[in-house]
Amino acid sequence: MKTRKELSHITKRQIIRKSLYVISFLTFSLTAFYFSPFFIVLGAMEGIIGGSLIIFSVMFVLSIFFGRIICGYACPVGGVQECLMLANNESAKGGWRNFIKYFIWTPWVIVIIMLFIYAGGVSDVVFNIHFSLSIEPNRLFIMYVAVLLFVVITAMVMGKRAFCHYICWMAPFMVIGSKISDGLKLPKLRLMSNKEHCAGCSRCSNKCPMSLDVKEMIENDHLKNVECILCGECIDTCPKKAISYSIKRS
Repeated sequence: MKTRKELSHITKRQIIRKSLYVISFLTFSLTAFYFSPFFIVLGAMEGIIGGSLIIFSVMFVLSIFFGRIICGYACPVGGVQECLMLANNESAKGGWRNFIKYFIWTPWVIVIIMLFIYAGGVSDVVFNIHFSLSIEPNRLFIMYVAVLLFVVITAMVMGKRAFCHYICWMAPFMVIGSKISDGLKLPKLRLMSNKEHCAGCSRCSNKCPMSLDVKEMIENDHLKNVECILCGECIDTCPKKAISYSIKRS
């Protein structure tokens, strides 16, 4: 049994995490275009590195040392999907479906590179997304609502955080960053487990918002998974403290 002090600590961690989600979602109408793959393409057409490309680059660098923790603590789209778990808590099917996002991401990156080349390289760096856009505000709002509805429908139909698994164009940047960290054996935030403490209750697996079989991962003594967002739900759910955060080399 966990003591009241331990439960209080755990509650505070998840309250902080979910509070950050709420804040990120409430400000999403202001920040959505900094997460937009469309604006990166528009900027590339003019040889401009815009705010969205800068944000994506920052995510990539952070992932080298912190994995996909941004997905677990600050992503507004992730926060929306976790709210939708109240309506549909079915696990998203993984396997080959997780590779769909790479078939979306790869041609998108190639197009961006080609557009920069065609524009003659980088001519300017502008953090403001409205650098030279001729898109009417009403159309921008329609784009925002359309993306949000797409995220909602995906999660409602395909399971919890399905958008993160199958479609998210930001996830590959962070996966690649994590792979680079592992390849160079750099210290990185990761999950560690002690399978001798595991009671086999499967609470960690049931609580995982990314539908990972954490119990099986512990039994195999291998908690590395590119879909893990380091949200800490498994840590806080485990009654035997078999899982913990650690900063460690691969």
